[in-house]
Amino acid sequence: MSRKIQPKEHYLGNHLLIAMPSLQDVNFDHTVSLICEHNEEGAMGFVLNRPTALPIQELFDHMDIAVTVPLDPKQVLHNGGPVQPERGFVIHSPIGEWESTLELTPEIGVTASRDILFAIANGYGPEKQLITLGYAGWGEGQLEQEFSKNNWLNVAATAELVFDTEDSILWKKSADQIGIDITTLTAPAGHA
Repeated sequence: MSRKIQPKEHYLGNHLLIAMPSLQDVNFDHTVSLICEHNEEGAMGFVLNRPTALPIQELFDHMDIAVTVPLDPKQVLHNGGPVQPERGFVIHSPIGEWESTLELTPEIGVTASRDILFAIANGYGPEKQLITLGYAGWGEGQLEQEFSKNNWLNVAATAELVFDTEDSILWKKSADQIGIDITTLTAPAGHA
């Protein structure tokens, strides 16, 4: 039985956070993060443009999931963030009918149940997917404080940006959506 989860009331949910050059956190340097939930308790999301060197086959081997179809050797696991890096999540389109899916937009869902991995391994998974290990989290008021320090830009999440944009250009292309050439911005200089 499929269970779709609707996010709690959110402010920046379904948006991409674009790290400004001034953000002094190695976990988010030049990253774009998909925000799934953002409310008065905090925020949760996934870094999209931090590929690892591990092919997705490694995850299937680790989880003892037999793969019956050829996998794209270029599809690698992504580092979704510093929180719980041992947990896997599938960001996907279309939404589909999986055991536990958080519907972000009519086109984008996040699933953490094994059934979607079995489907991918057997050729009937979602058309587009990005598999991450770990997630990004912000405590109560933390993201708002970081916005007040101009650490982030935000843009609405689209399937094109999430699934069809190469990791190496996602940071720039996301900022381009709001008319900002982020490559011309610099980190602030230190104070004497």
